[in-house]
Formats: sequence, structure tokens, C-alpha cells
Amino acid sequence: MNFLLLMMSLGTFIVGGCALGPDYERPPVAEPDSFRMQQGASLEEASLADLGWWELFEDENLQILIRKALVENKDLRLAVSRVREARAQLAATGADQFPRIDGKGSIQRNQPAGAQIRQFGFPGGAFAPPATNQFRATMDLSFELDFWGRLRRATEAAQADLLARESARRTVILTLVSDLATAYFELQELDAELELAKRTLEARQEALDLIRLRKLVGQRSTLDIRRADQEVARARAVIPDLERQIGQKEHQLTLLMGRNPARIIRGTSLRDQPLAPEVPAGLPSALLERRPDIVEAEQKLIAANARIGVAKAAFFPQISLTGNFGAQSLQFSQLFDGLSRTWQFGPTLTVPLFDAGRNLANLEVRQAQQEQAVISYEKAIQQAFREVEDALIGYQKIREIRRERERVVAHAREAVGLAQLEYLNGKASYLEVLTAQREALNAETALAQTQRNHLLTVVQLYKSLGGGWMPEPVSEDLAMREAPE
Repeated sequence: MNFLLLMMSLGTFIVGGCALGPDYERPPVAEPDSFRMQQGASLEEASLADLGWWELFEDENLQILIRKALVENKDLRLAVSRVREARAQLAATGADQFPRIDGKGSIQRNQPAGAQIRQFGFPGGAFAPPATNQFRATMDLSFELDFWGRLRRATEAAQADLLARESARRTVILTLVSDLATAYFELQELDAELELAKRTLEARQEALDLIRLRKLVGQRSTLDIRRADQEVARARAVIPDLERQIGQKEHQLTLLMGRNPARIIRGTSLRDQPLAPEVPAGLPSALLERRPDIVEAEQKLIAANARIGVAKAAFFPQISLTGNFGAQSLQFSQLFDGLSRTWQFGPTLTVPLFDAGRNLANLEVRQAQQEQAVISYEKAIQQAFREVEDALIGYQKIREIRRERERVVAHAREAVGLAQLEYLNGKASYLEVLTAQREALNAETALAQTQRNHLLTVVQLYKSLGGGWMPEPVSEDLAMREAPE
């Protein structure tokens, strides 16, 4: 037993030795001091991404949809399951660093051949000896001494895989929140278009009735009636197409929520949706820690870096301690007697002598994978910077576009009123009225789409900055709420 304790102490000492392979160092990244398109407080640390999604999106119905999606969305549930898998894989890999002890028990009944007895000339060899029983109970020990750090590097890689999976889960949350908000605002924009189409149809129908009445008294021609009929039919045809798009958008939202297609209850109208007064981007350096896709890429790089050490350790001898302790007896009653005790213990050395270049090829594979992971990490950072800059310029320019669209709508409405007045006074044809109405309809539709795009640029900026994956504080009030059906 003293020998056993000595070898275990030696193994503990060796485990604390060196680990082959490069230690991880974050690759240098050329990051700007500030975002190019950031206006105002560009050097402040505050960022739009510091807000929780429940603080940015104030529409209660949208908040309820997001909460339910975070529980029931199938992609998110898959991501959570993959995290559990990676956590279990880490536990299994880490367990290889510790001794393994197995208990074994066996019962055998042996019948030696009589020919064997005659061969060795034992008396009575002409007869077969009686059968005997053999009972055996042992505990087997196996323990690899991680002298070269193979197991520690494997555990390091497994831990990085777990963190990468956790970052992937956060990416799914970020994408889910932004996709759901995007679809919700698009649904509201379609609602606005449908409302506009219904008002247009009602106005066209009233105009048609008025023209028919004036035709009866000889003030208008049949051509005006035909044109008015055409505009009524055109306005009526728009409504079912918008209703189709609305239904499909509702189905998209319910799928994001992890539910079967159903109706979605709206909250605040599109034009009344609150917008953040300021959208600071913060410091570019904070992006490396906040964006989960960048964190995931770095963790994959850490894992690839650690696996180089695993591949290098394969070139060196593998030292294992093996042994067993137990008892063996021909009689079960004597199995636990002192004379039945048996044990063996000793090291096993495995030296790679010839593998036809397999270990060298595996090392080259791991080095190439590490190089690819570095490139992917750098690409993820550049893509993140690009997405933030795109979102910033989009937000800046869409506000300018919205102001101009609002002016166009105001002028178009005035033009419709003037055209209708001149038509009633006989100073303009009905064609001029139709032209003014079409231009006004187009202007109001464009304004609704711009209002939607204004909201979507905020969503896109929030997503590109890495906001939206933080968990919402749980309260009894939130727990009692249900999503609309």
C-alpha cells in the first residue's frame, strides 16, 4: 500500500508539469477609436446596447411576444440543448484527468482435461479430475499521468467549446429578439397600409356616387364614371393582397414564438411607436466583449489552439498506472480470508515508434484549423464593425428621409383638396383629381414604409451593437402575463 501511495503522489506531481502546445493569446485587432458614422457623443462609453430589450421596445404587446418566444422558440430550445451537451462533454473530458476505479466480480467453474493430467504424469492421471469453482472479486485502477498536458489541453478545448455554445445561445436570443421586433413592426406597417387602402376605397366609392349623381343632371360625362369605376376596382383589389401579407406576417410571428399560426394582437400603432431620443454606439472596443458572435469565434479559436497541444502530446510516451486489488478463492466462504488476497500495481509505458506519419498529419490538421479560427475571428470583428457603421448611417439618413416624406404627404393632401374643389367648380377634369389622389396615396404609403424603416434601423443598430440577449429581471407580474392569441 505504501508503494501505491508513493505512485499516486508521483502521479499528482507529474500532473502539475508542463503542457505542450501554445498558450492562448488574443490576436491583435486593428480597432478604430470611434465609429466613423457616430454623431455627437462618439467617445462616450454609453451604448444603446446597454439597454435591455424590455427598455428599448416599450410596446407591451411586443414585450409579451418576446417573453413567450424566449421560452418556446424551437431554435432557442435547440441552442439550450446544445449547451447542455457541451457541458456534459466537458465533464466527460475532464474526468479523464482523474483515476478510474472499476469493481469486478466473476465466478468460473473449471474442468481440466484428463489428457493434461496424463501428460504431466500425475498419479491417477487416467481419470479426469473433479471440476472446481473459482471466485474472484477485485477493484481495478487505471490512471494516465498527464505529463505532457494532453488531457489538460483536451479539457481546455472542451471548456472553450462550452463557452462557444453558450455564446451561440446568446446569438440565437439576440437574433430572435431582433427578428421578432422586425416582423412586428412590418406587421404594423402592413396594418397602416390596409387602413389607408380602406380609406382610399371609401373615398373612391363616394366620388363614384357623386359623379353618377351629377351625370343624372347632365353635369358629367360617361367617361368620368368609367374612370371612377376603374379607380374603385383598383382600390378594392389592393385590400385582399394586403390581408394576405398580414396573415403571412402573423404566421411568421407565431412561428418565432414557437406556436402554431394564430392571430396577433397589436399594441401601439406604427406612427405612435416610441423611439429612443439618442442611439449612442459606445466604444468600438466594447463590441469585442458584447457581441456574442465575436465571443463565440474567439472561444472556437481557443479550442483550436488547445487541440494543437493535444496533437503534439501524441508524439511523446504515454505513461499510465494500472493495478487491481481483491481476492481469489476456490471456495466462496474463503473469498475474504487474508490468504485469498491478491493485488498487482505498476506503470505502463506506451511509446509511439511508427505510425506512418499519422501524428504529424494530425498536428498539421490542428494547426490549419487554428489558422482558420484566427481568420474567422478577425472576419467576425470586421463584419461587426461594418454592421454597426451600416446601421448608424441608416439611422441618420432615414430620419432625414422621414422629414421629407412628411412634407410630401402634407403637400399631396393639399393638392387633393384643391383638385377636388376645382373639379366641383368645373375648373378641372376628373383625371386631375385622380392624379392628385394617386400621388397622395403613394406619398402616404411611402411615409408608412419610412416610419417602419425608421424603427427597423433602431432594431438593426441595437442588434449590431450586441444588445438584446441579456435576461430580463423576473417578477411575479411578468410571470403572470400571457401572450395574446
